[in-house]
Amino acid sequence: MRFQHKSIVFLSLLTAIILCTCSLAVNAAWAATSQQETQNQEQTSSAPSPTTTMPAAQSAAPKLDKPAQVLPPGIDSKTGQPLYKQVQEDWSSLSVGVSKLEPKPPVVAQTEEQGTFVRTLVQVQWRPGDPLDLWIILPKKVQKPPVVLYLYGYKEDTDRFRNNGWCERVTAGGVAAVGFVSALTGPRFQSRPMEQWFVSELQESLGSTVHDVHFILDYLAQRGDVDMNRVGMFGEGSGGTIAILSAAADSRIKAVDALDPWGDWPVWLAKSPVVEEDIHHTNFATPEFLKKVQPLDPVKWLPTLASARIRIQQVKDNDNTPLACQEALRNAAPKQAEVDEFDHVNQLAAAEKGGRLFDWIKDELRRLPPPAQSVAAEAQPQSSQPPHQSAREH
Repeated sequence: MRFQHKSIVFLSLLTAIILCTCSLAVNAAWAATSQQETQNQEQTSSAPSPTTTMPAAQSAAPKLDKPAQVLPPGIDSKTGQPLYKQVQEDWSSLSVGVSKLEPKPPVVAQTEEQGTFVRTLVQVQWRPGDPLDLWIILPKKVQKPPVVLYLYGYKEDTDRFRNNGWCERVTAGGVAAVGFVSALTGPRFQSRPMEQWFVSELQESLGSTVHDVHFILDYLAQRGDVDMNRVGMFGEGSGGTIAILSAAADSRIKAVDALDPWGDWPVWLAKSPVVEEDIHHTNFATPEFLKKVQPLDPVKWLPTLASARIRIQQVKDNDNTPLACQEALRNAAPKQAEVDEFDHVNQLAAAEKGGRLFDWIKDELRRLPPPAQSVAAEAQPQSSQPPHQSAREH
């Protein structure tokens, strides 16, 4: 019995050892099988089958075009060069002449009605990369009104043309107004290098803007809603200079009101504090620079305006135009011109406040015969008396 018991115990131990060994072997085999299956799955997922589409980065699909390069305004998309360098324009001449300027169709951006006027923003263009905004303000209930072009100094933007109070003042009395800015001013300056500005490019600034006036008048004539026989131009500072030059270039301008115009370039470019804003301002008094702007000096052209109505207002303490230059402009003015001098700017403000600044030019245009009378007058023999004298007698 003891032997049998020992045998049973021995067999039990042997069986347990065998079962444990088998269990361990099975677990090892299962683990190895699982690992192999995992590796096979990873290999299967990473190795493409004949029907699996290759990832985009590895596929043989055609290459996609690169997005179009976005160029800053004023840059030619074909050449990458600034558009202003493509302009072919003779800035030394007041007339368009040989300049290659081609007007594009105008774009009417917006029209809004106010109490006494209708304001329209129109974009026009005739040179590459230089669109020009025209603010056209028409008085209500007036057929074919006289029209005045308004051009302020080179630092001025178009904000005042959006101002309802300004629009009411310039259209009071039934006269239309057209506001714009000169070359190298406001949005027309943004595509230019920082070292270029109105005075450093004075020949271009003046010549281009005088040509602009010619095309603006052509556009107004095409519109047909203003009286092109009664056109005036108001200008301040550099705008006053351009108003004088534009009247000399285009006889459609019958009246000019110039407030503190620049001029007498040899003296002005040497002494005006305006030029001192540029560290290279001494270059503006060189013979080469003066030769370029000499054909565009209002002192040269004022005496030729023998039949236009002209007013020049000068403020002595406005040193932007030195006293010597003011005197040269007064001396060059034609005999029929009205020259008003003020010692201080507050005297001018007192005399012209409340919209009276614009009354002179509007009155001068209203003295001219309206369209029907203008046509009849053209059929009559010309009077020997200068037109401005006849107009003042009525």
